Parts: sequence; C-alpha cells; structure tokens
Amino acid sequence: MIKSTYSLDVETVRTLEALASRWNVSKSEVLRRAVRTAAAEDRGGAAGPLAALRRLQADVLEDGVDIDRWVRDVMAERRAWTTPPHAVEE
Repeated sequence: MIKSTYSLDVETVRTLEALASRWNVSKSEVLRRAVRTAAAEDRGGAAGPLAALRRLQADVLEDGVDIDRWVRDVMAERRAWTTPPHAVEE
C-alpha cells in the first residue's frame, strides 16, 4: 500500500464517512471503490444496463445473499400474483 495525503472539503468527508459506515468498510476502501468505478466509467465499461447488472450481482454476492433462496422466493411471489383469485383453495 502507498500512503497518500489529500485535501477534501467537509461535505466530501462526511459523504465518505457515511459510505464507509453504511458499507462497513474503511474510508480507504470507499475511495478505492470510487476510483475503480470512475476508471471503468471513463473507459466505457460501466455504461449501460449490462454493466449495471454486473455491478449489482457482484455487490449482492459480496454481501453474502443466498441467490438460490432469493430466486425461489421471487418465483413463489410471482406465482402467487398470477394465480387467479377463484383458483385459490380455501
């Protein structure tokens, strides 16, 4: 790691601290993620819906979400919404 010193305005520091707290990571990690995201956007890699989906999937996996269970739950909800009311057994 390379240590660096930067000057940031108060609003940016507050935002940085809030993100670090929300993501449960260090402020340095927030800055690393921001720089990587900005670099990808600059190269055109983060533009478009497919790139957004990939970022979302990576974040979900990073947060430890059980994807298989989530898919089962969503499918069950969709079936429940598409079942006609008169077809529901009482």
